[in-house]
Amino acid sequence: MLGWELPPHNSGGLGVACFQLCKSLAKNNVDIDFILPYEGDHNINFMKVHSTSPVTYEKFNYRFNVYEGSQYLSTHELTGEQLNYENFVAEKALSEEYDIIHAHDWLTFRAGIKAKQVANLPLIVHVHSIESDRAGGQPGHPMIRDIEAMGMMMADKIIAVSERTKQAIAHEYNIPLEKISVVHNSVDIEELELLDQTNIYTYLSVLKNNDYKIVTNIGRLTIQKNITGLLYAAQDVVKKMPKTIFLIVGSGDQHNELIELSAELGIFRNVIFTGFQRGKAWRDAFAISDLFVMPSVSEPFGITPLEAINYGLPSLISYQSGVSEVYRSCLKVNFWDKKQMANQIVGFLSNDALAKTMQLNAEDELRKMNWDKSAKKLTREYEKHSRGVLV
Repeated sequence: MLGWELPPHNSGGLGVACFQLCKSLAKNNVDIDFILPYEGDHNINFMKVHSTSPVTYEKFNYRFNVYEGSQYLSTHELTGEQLNYENFVAEKALSEEYDIIHAHDWLTFRAGIKAKQVANLPLIVHVHSIESDRAGGQPGHPMIRDIEAMGMMMADKIIAVSERTKQAIAHEYNIPLEKISVVHNSVDIEELELLDQTNIYTYLSVLKNNDYKIVTNIGRLTIQKNITGLLYAAQDVVKKMPKTIFLIVGSGDQHNELIELSAELGIFRNVIFTGFQRGKAWRDAFAISDLFVMPSVSEPFGITPLEAINYGLPSLISYQSGVSEVYRSCLKVNFWDKKQMANQIVGFLSNDALAKTMQLNAEDELRKMNWDKSAKKLTREYEKHSRGVLV
């Protein structure tokens, strides 16, 4: 298994998805060697975690945080780091007896291809997003597109995290649909930590006691996530409901730009930027809020709205997300329709009965979701392709 990050040393949802998926695969008697490009204590007992570099995650992420926007990549440095990763993976594939190489996203595709070639093993590539997703619908970085195309062409099987992603792969890279299987991401409610009695957002608690409503977004501040669109919608919301606060939790290359935009739109008093949060601060952001909004331009899946359910928070999500294929008890809007986004937010915040009904229905949905179903689908793919023998 080839991946670029795992919790608690992660900057996004990819690491969480890898962790949860591997945990469920282990329940199906799948033995996993997970290869990471940095050193870190992950305290994992259900698989072996190997590091290709003695560099700590903090130093590694500072240099190679590719999730912050591909236009900022130092391709020379990154290519060198990937070469170290490739060589380690190839040697590992030759030194032990494996059945499958499973590579997550473009960062590990080259290593997967090299291991396939030297060890004559089947390669499964797992696509959590493609470059046009991360570039907000634009072509994106040509080097990354080339790596994605090569990985998908060389793979024996492609796993997409949603039907939306499957169709995008076929369209962008001319891959036959029959080569792509959909394995939706999920959420493990047993893994989600419970809330405690106190909430760290004391200022927001005081505002809520004075009839304010809190609308929250949690995620990377990049063009893909469409926080710009959310702020334009927020301008309309604040005109109709001045006692509304927008809580923006996360970091990214658009951070300063979004702060400036909130000032230009005249809503800076109604928008709070917290920066990147994890642990209690992350959980309390859900708990203090009335509505979670994920307005992404293109979201291959998007686990956060499912996590929000566990903390009592209904969601408004864009139709342009994979999670909209499996999550029904929520509001949905096209990412470009800022007026409709504002109308739905206002309508929701004005109707307490709707909020309660949505949350109860969402909790019923959440109880039926788990990673085990996804792991069983993936295990069947392993069985089909193991040692090149279809069963």
